[in-house]
Amino acid sequence: MTIRTARPNRGQHYRPRMHCLKKLESFMVEMQDPKGGVKGSEQKLNVTSIPHVISGSDIVAWITNKMKTTPEEAQAFGTMLVAYGYIYPLQNHKKLVMCNDTSLYRFQTPYFWPTQKWAADDSDYAIYLAKRNIRKKGMLEPYEQAHYNHLYDWLNHKWDFITMQATEQYKAGQDRKKSDRVVFDCQERAYWIVNRPPRRTHSALDCGPERLGDPNTDEKVTFDMYRRMNMFYQQAIMRSKVKSSVSLGALVKYITTYKNHDPFLAPCLPSNPWQTDHDAYWTLNMRRVDPPTKMRVERWSFSLFELLTDLRGRDDFKIFLKKEFSGENLAFWEAAEELKWGTASSMSTKAETIFKTFLAPGAPRWINIDGRTMGLTVKGLEHPHRYVLEAAQTHVFMLMKKDTFFRYLKSPTYKDIQKKALNPEPHNFSPAQLEQNTQNRSPGIDPIILWQQEEEEKAKAAAASAPVDVKAVMSKIDRKK
Repeated sequence: MTIRTARPNRGQHYRPRMHCLKKLESFMVEMQDPKGGVKGSEQKLNVTSIPHVISGSDIVAWITNKMKTTPEEAQAFGTMLVAYGYIYPLQNHKKLVMCNDTSLYRFQTPYFWPTQKWAADDSDYAIYLAKRNIRKKGMLEPYEQAHYNHLYDWLNHKWDFITMQATEQYKAGQDRKKSDRVVFDCQERAYWIVNRPPRRTHSALDCGPERLGDPNTDEKVTFDMYRRMNMFYQQAIMRSKVKSSVSLGALVKYITTYKNHDPFLAPCLPSNPWQTDHDAYWTLNMRRVDPPTKMRVERWSFSLFELLTDLRGRDDFKIFLKKEFSGENLAFWEAAEELKWGTASSMSTKAETIFKTFLAPGAPRWINIDGRTMGLTVKGLEHPHRYVLEAAQTHVFMLMKKDTFFRYLKSPTYKDIQKKALNPEPHNFSPAQLEQNTQNRSPGIDPIILWQQEEEEKAKAAAASAPVDVKAVMSKIDRKK
């Protein structure tokens, strides 16, 4: 394999995960210890004997015993080792996961470990694909063929050199023993699967921009930094304190409440669209869907903020307020949100409209707020800005939170939507179906399309609420006759 023997000159660039990778490598050294590590054996793969082969169940069992953890956590840790390229599968090489069964794996040679910082260069990958194309007689994997075609167009100016290097490496490999040749081919393929994964596949080695400074060096503390630290500690001393038991109790209550709604702790029903590529979850949770799911309706009862954040819940809350003839507070809250997040050019017009509709004496939808808040709001409207209605909006929000919200949860409107709510059955896809879904990805629901639909609905609602010009309608009828 052609890999640069000299490390690339990256100046003062440092990878932030290098310390983590060194810990993983020390763990891998223990795992490969002849006495206390995972025991390997010789296995046959396609009529070729492969030395030092280990099964996935043995790796999971060793990690479970070493780290004193559960088999599920040990399997997740083993998957991380496979994703980073420290262990590679021999059979299904495209799936970088650790299976707790008789699947066969091998330890990657330290030459290919991530801490070596070998740059996965396009030329090296092109040579590897050209060599693999010679060995397979043109029968590459679909993703490899796509990469091969792309690199052929990209590096066409030096493709003769790439072909020559691939041919020489292929001839040199034929002089090795068959078992050694198969092992090296597996190691090389595992390296490129990690560094150049199939398209639409996440790579564990992907990370953000490289740091321009060494995080391990001692930073010189200047006088200005001491001054800032002093100000921070003074403000921290004056800040109100809460007992740790109270804060921990609040945290436990929050986690208990949101436990079933956290996608990291509970599965998405009917399936996680990022894993299965099935968009039923998005369809069931659209704004205008009727009826919504039970999980969605249950989340509305957590707080007024959750109810108003969900546009479908806000629509249901509007129906309840309309029955109670008290929709002014929510209408004002929405108008304030529209002013806050709207365009700067329409800010003055919107502020004037809101004042005439909700705050002016004799306004058609006058809201009841205290005199101090009204004085601050009216004074701020002389020079309107995005947050000029912040105080009045907070006051109205608290009024709805203390009174209207709890009446809504007890109302027949909310109980009726609870009865009609859907409880989708989970999708149980087989591994073959998941792989097929990955290859045939659906376009999904584009946010632009949803936005266009929402704008059309707003336009229809505005047209329906506008006053009808009887003379214009009659003239149209006369013209048709």
